[in-house]
Amino acid sequence: MAHVTRRVRAGVAAIAVALALVSLPPVAAGLNAAEVPAVSFTIEGRAFSLDREALLKRPDLTVIDVPDDVSYHRPMRYKAVPLAPILADHGLAADDHLEVAALDGFVAQLPAALVLETRPDRARAWLALSTADGPTADGPTADGDWPTLPDKDADPGPFYVVWTNAAASGVTQEQWPYQVASFTATVPLLDRFPPMRVAETLPADAPERKGEQVFAVQCAACHKINGAGPAELGPDLNLPMNPTEYVQPAALKKLIRNTKSVRSWPGSVMPAFSADELSDADIDHIVAYLTHMAGRKAGPAK
Repeated sequence: MAHVTRRVRAGVAAIAVALALVSLPPVAAGLNAAEVPAVSFTIEGRAFSLDREALLKRPDLTVIDVPDDVSYHRPMRYKAVPLAPILADHGLAADDHLEVAALDGFVAQLPAALVLETRPDRARAWLALSTADGPTADGPTADGDWPTLPDKDADPGPFYVVWTNAAASGVTQEQWPYQVASFTATVPLLDRFPPMRVAETLPADAPERKGEQVFAVQCAACHKINGAGPAELGPDLNLPMNPTEYVQPAALKKLIRNTKSVRSWPGSVMPAFSADELSDADIDHIVAYLTHMAGRKAGPAK
């Protein structure tokens, strides 16, 4: 019963944080650290925030090397603090779920056990801190301005979740949120938004169910289904029409793999996914999920 109460409190807190985020402005080109002086946390129904100065004074602040940063697509060096002790000290449990919201409406889904991991042979989560204002053209150094992101007019600061040894725990590129505004402990995404779920009558090993799980991690960071989900960056993928209703299957798979291989425009923000990040089988499962959801528009899970 205590665990259920904990979930309810977390859910209420998540709603409060989500409402607060509605008032945040879209990410501006050239956003600098002074515009977002603190990152907020809500854990166990309790809210707190840490500003850059407090984080820079932590004894566990260190410099880390990231051999293949997913946003810059090259080695980077960051001044960063480990996330595990911050979250654990404030009551995050391994069976919790963490949502990380960015200023542009992107919302990453992170199992708490993944973020709390401290073993040296596993992936480890860090909160990288921009230590100066505004982007520059290049440079992987920890000090000074961060470079602009490829094909963007902004850097990922002032707060960016980065990983060391990411491949050891299967961390996906959608689990590297940048320009982070908040961390919220809540219930898992599909438990909180039943309209995103497939029919209960489907077998446990159905490709649609596998696609549901992949969608929750890889796609729900930007997209809603049936108006459900926390993200605000991309379009709803079931309302008013599901892409399987107007895109041929082969083209849809190419679109998911690399949007620019099908259609390219200046405002496109959807990244390409390598086979390591999203396998062909994963894409097949996503298409199966979307096809299934086309017949479940805006209805409650059954």
